[in-house]
Amino acid sequence: MRLTKVSGILTAGFPLWLLLGCAWAWWQPELWVVFTPWISIALGVVMLGMGLTLRFSDFAAVLRDPKRIALGVFAQFAIMPLAGWGLAKAFQLETGLALGLILVACCPGGTVSNVICHLARANVPLSVLLTMTSTMTAVFATPWLTRWLAGAWMPVNAWALFQSMLIVVLLPLVLGIAVNTLLGKMRDPRKARAWIDSLGPLVSALVVVGIVGCIVARERDKIAAAAGPLFLSVFLLHFLGFLLGYLFAKLAGCGESLRRTISIEVGMQNSGLGAALATKHFPQIAMAPVPAAISAVFHSIIGSCLAAWWRRKGSDS
Repeated sequence: MRLTKVSGILTAGFPLWLLLGCAWAWWQPELWVVFTPWISIALGVVMLGMGLTLRFSDFAAVLRDPKRIALGVFAQFAIMPLAGWGLAKAFQLETGLALGLILVACCPGGTVSNVICHLARANVPLSVLLTMTSTMTAVFATPWLTRWLAGAWMPVNAWALFQSMLIVVLLPLVLGIAVNTLLGKMRDPRKARAWIDSLGPLVSALVVVGIVGCIVARERDKIAAAAGPLFLSVFLLHFLGFLLGYLFAKLAGCGESLRRTISIEVGMQNSGLGAALATKHFPQIAMAPVPAAISAVFHSIIGSCLAAWWRRKGSDS
C-alpha cells in the first residue's frame, strides 16, 4: 500500500519532473545527449509497461462498449492529425517543424492520460481502454496519416514507419499483455501485480522525461532559434485537442465524465513515440523530433491544469 501511494504521488508529479528534466537538459546538455542511442529501446520499455497493466480479457471489454471506444478513437485520429496539418499550413512552418508537428499529431494517446483522468475525476477504466485501442490502431493509422498529411512537405516512407510501429509498439505491448495474463494464472499474483501497477506508470514517466530531455539537449540552439512558431503551434495543437475533444463528445451526447475522458485522451499524445519515430526515420532533419519533445511539456501542463479545475468542479457538474 505504501509503495502504491508513493508511486502514485511521484507519477502525479510528472509535469514537474518533465519541466525540471528539460531545464537540466538545457543547462547541461552533455549529460543528456548520451541517451540518444537508447530512444527506441526506451520507447519499447514504455510500451512494455503499458502491456503489463493489461490482459487479453481487456479486449473483451472493448467489444462490450464499442460505441464509446469508437467515439474516442475516431476523435483521436480525426481531430489531432487535421489540427496538426492545419497549424503547419497556417504558420507556414519550415519542413522539420511541420513534419514533426504532424507526426506527433498522428500518434495515439499517451499513458500519462490515465493519470490525468484519475486526477480529473474522469472515467479511468475507459481511459485505459482508449489508450490501448488507439495505440493498437496507431500501428496502421500513424504511418499512413503521416504520409498523407506531411507528404506536401517531404516524401514519407509509410512502410518503414509501419515496420517501426510493429517493433517498438506492437511487439512489446503484446509481450507485456502476455506476461500479465500469465501472472493471472499464478496461485497468488497479487504481490507481483502490486509492483507492476505501482512502478509501471512511474518508470514510463521517467523514461519519457529521458527521451524529451535528450532531444532538448541535442537541439537546444535550434529550439531557441525557432521558439516563437514552435511553442505557439505546439501549444495550439494541444489546446485544440483538449477543446475539440470535449466539444465532440458533448455533441455526441456523452455525459460529463466521458467528455472529460475523451478530451484528455485526444489532447494528450504519445510524444515519446513521435520523438522516437522522427529520430529514427528523419535523421537528416534535426528539427523533426523537437515538436514531439515540446508536445510532452505542453500537453502535461494543460492536462494538469484542466484536471485541477475539473476536480474542483466535481464529477457531476
